[in-house]
Amino acid sequence: MEFSKITAPTLKDLFVQQLVDKILSGELPVGTKIPPERELAEMMKVSRAVVNGGINELNQKGFLEVLPRQGAYVADYSRNGNLQTLIALLEYRGNKLEKGGIRAILEVRSALERLAVGLVIDVASDDELNHLKTIAKELENTDSIQQAAQAAFRYHHELAYLAGNTVLTLIYSSFKDICIVLWVRFCKLYGIDALYDNIITLQGHLEKRDKDGTYQWIQYYLGEAIEGTQQIYEEG
Repeated sequence: MEFSKITAPTLKDLFVQQLVDKILSGELPVGTKIPPERELAEMMKVSRAVVNGGINELNQKGFLEVLPRQGAYVADYSRNGNLQTLIALLEYRGNKLEKGGIRAILEVRSALERLAVGLVIDVASDDELNHLKTIAKELENTDSIQQAAQAAFRYHHELAYLAGNTVLTLIYSSFKDICIVLWVRFCKLYGIDALYDNIITLQGHLEKRDKDGTYQWIQYYLGEAIEGTQQIYEEG
């Protein structure tokens, strides 16, 4: 049995949540001008500092566009958003993404993993590959879905790091929260053993320095998640 840490939201968190709710529900359509900070503070009974901090956060998350001397407007987040927008959408929907969103993430992950394993096979030492295997074994020794998802992320993040491409490593880090959510869902549907089998099979191809084998395995197991027998889309 697992329990999550309980934390109380700040006033800024509540401000951001209320505006995100209004934006995503369509109550505040794209292009709508947000009332001035002073007016918002009065309506919501919070300080201007709370409003200012919330607007800046919403700007960073791609939901608002702040124009100098003009004010803040609801941004076209689906066209011009960023990774923070995607994470916010995931949280708003209770860690649920529509099929198209999950498919897009898995397709990107497939391309990134192919790049990573190709570089790792070329440059990683045997000791580094053994370290990867140690991380993979963490999945075999846990019955906690959350811990298994964290271990899966550590494995793939280390894989990206060993590839020697800094940008690739940073991209993996940026996708951490989303990947954890999807691995948790995978484990709930198919079990930790299935996740472990996917990773340890990939590890076996890496240790053999078999590029074709790794490419084919990535295509297979992510293909199963995209349109095969291990799909992780939300029902309904």
